[in-house]
Amino acid sequence: MNVFFDNCTSPIFATTLHGFVQHQGHTAVHIRDVAALPNGRHSTDLEWIDLLRKSNDQWIFISGDGRVLRNPAERAALRSAGLHGFILAPAYQKAPLNQVASILIWRWPEILQITNLLQAPSMHEVPINKSAKLRALPI
Repeated sequence: MNVFFDNCTSPIFATTLHGFVQHQGHTAVHIRDVAALPNGRHSTDLEWIDLLRKSNDQWIFISGDGRVLRNPAERAALRSAGLHGFILAPAYQKAPLNQVASILIWRWPEILQITNLLQAPSMHEVPINKSAKLRALPI
């Protein structure tokens, strides 16, 4: 499993999660570290979605911006790319980076379970409250 973090997330999240999951054969990367993107970190959502779609690897993405679901072109691209997406709830914007990173690690088993049980495409919101369940979002 490969995890892609977009520009609406801190690179710290990708490095932290990667350190936690790499021994299980998974990887986590931030958009700034993906050399194959035509405009690097400044690539549009449609560009990184297309890159993940064309990859032979299994990808999920994590974003801090739920607007990706409100843009018709991006929403259509996500559906056709067959990705599992996880949107961080708005409360994450005000949370310290160390807390957000710890919650992502806390949620990792749940994220894996969803990607194994559900057929892509799917979209879920990741609540900041550890006792709350991931919430399915319409795609």
